[in-house]
Amino acid sequence: MAYTTINKSSDYFNTKLYTGTATSAGNTQAITGVGFQPDLVWIKNRSGAYQHVLYDVVRGVNKEIRTAETSAEFDSGTNGYLSAFDSDGFTTTRGTNTGNHVNVSGSNFASWNWKANGTGSANTDGSISSTVSASATSGFSIVKYTGTGANATVGHGLGVAPKMIIVKNTEATENWLVYHQSLENTSALKLNETSAKGSTQYYWNNTSPTSSTFSLGASSEANTNADVNIAYCFADVTGYSKFGSYTGNGNADGTFVYTGFKPALVIHKRTDTGASWMMYDNKRQTINPKDQTLFADLSNAESGGDAVDFLSNGFKQRSTGASQNASGGTYIYMAFAEQPLIGDNPATAR
Repeated sequence: MAYTTINKSSDYFNTKLYTGTATSAGNTQAITGVGFQPDLVWIKNRSGAYQHVLYDVVRGVNKEIRTAETSAEFDSGTNGYLSAFDSDGFTTTRGTNTGNHVNVSGSNFASWNWKANGTGSANTDGSISSTVSASATSGFSIVKYTGTGANATVGHGLGVAPKMIIVKNTEATENWLVYHQSLENTSALKLNETSAKGSTQYYWNNTSPTSSTFSLGASSEANTNADVNIAYCFADVTGYSKFGSYTGNGNADGTFVYTGFKPALVIHKRTDTGASWMMYDNKRQTINPKDQTLFADLSNAESGGDAVDFLSNGFKQRSTGASQNASGGTYIYMAFAEQPLIGDNPATAR
């Protein structure tokens, strides 16, 4: 399937920053300016040690999963929740706890928002039937399915093989499981852990994704019998998204990674030894170097540290830290565009 050129990346992915306003339980806050009705919203309270929380339209409002935890899905709760997906953003509601994940007065929040295709429809391409919300244009789908405990396939709706798949069992205490095309189809990473890649046939049944399905072994993280799972599937789209790998050089004039666009968000992870999932975007710091880091596997507040430059055609490491640029270290990344180098709205050099 050939994708349509995306001239305006922010029609499909956008970072939105906001400051909480809620002073008591039940207070709501409408977050606008996303530019579209998001289908996946990832929120982090930057001001304190609060969880990264994800909401999507396939599971529905109030349904929270946390990237730094193995916990099952939370149904609303004391820590606040996303209570509506709106035409230009989303609405948050404060819970009863003083430390809220999505809305508390005075706290600074980052939200990363993706557009798929609404609440989803039935997909029978795999041996397991799924509910899929897929945007072929932006190479992103949200897939909900029930595990069988045996080797299986699941339809993803993209029309091309996804390069990265993030899976969470929503009904049990299990690790997040991550497939990345730069690793072998026997390997996986855990989004909630710093651990290096692990290898076993039980993850993906030693089978790479196809244009219609991804494969599962009998891993409890992604295929426990009768448990519901959610998967976020991503494909490369020229000028908009890229999922690749790089090798560190251990130099402050670090490795340059070509993406073909000016990044809006970069998440990377070392794979040959333990290291955190590091997150940088174009809104929390608008100029280079960007050294205010969040960690997908940690609840830590935003903190200064290793730096990266966002350039017109990729990103460049500016630190020698082992988590992002050790000499000979191997890393995978996911990146989304602020501006493409192609189409009607090309990026220019900084």
